[in-house]
Amino acid sequence: MSSPVPPRRPGLDGESGSTGPRPRKRDRHGRGMRGPVAPPQVPLAVSRSESFDDLVRDSVSRLERRWPQLTGVEFAVQEVPRTDNGELDEQTDVVPLGRVAEPKDGRPDRIVVYRRPVEIRTRNRDERALLVHEVVVEQVAELLGLAPESVDPRYGQD
Repeated sequence: MSSPVPPRRPGLDGESGSTGPRPRKRDRHGRGMRGPVAPPQVPLAVSRSESFDDLVRDSVSRLERRWPQLTGVEFAVQEVPRTDNGELDEQTDVVPLGRVAEPKDGRPDRIVVYRRPVEIRTRNRDERALLVHEVVVEQVAELLGLAPESVDPRYGQD
C-alpha cells in the first residue's frame, strides 16, 4: 500500500536529527521586519503638543519681526492652567487661554499659552493657528500696554 504523504526526512523539520529549529531570516510571509508606520519627517510622526508648539513659535516669529523688544520675552506652552498658584480662579467658570507672568528672581517676562483650552475651542489646525495667534497677540498687547490691533493690524480680521 502506498502512502500519499512522503515520510519526513531527518534534519529538515528541526525535530529529529538536528540541534534545534531553523533560524528565521524573515517573518513568516517573507517580507522582512516591519519598520515604523511613518518616517520622522512626515507630519504623522508629529505629536499634537509638538504641532501646537510650532504654532506658537510661528506666531511669535511673526510678531518679533515687528516688535524687536519681544526677543527678551520668554514664551511657554502649558497643558492647562494650575489652580494652586492662582493661574485659574475657581470662583469663575472662565478658563484662560493664556497669561502674562511677571518677571521674578531674574527671569524675564513670560507669556504662557494653555494648549488644552485652545484645542478644545477649535475644530481643525487652521482654526487652532488663528486662535493661537490671537492669544499670543492679546498677551503681547497686555505686556506692552497696547491695544491688540496696534500689536498686529490683522488682529480679529481672519
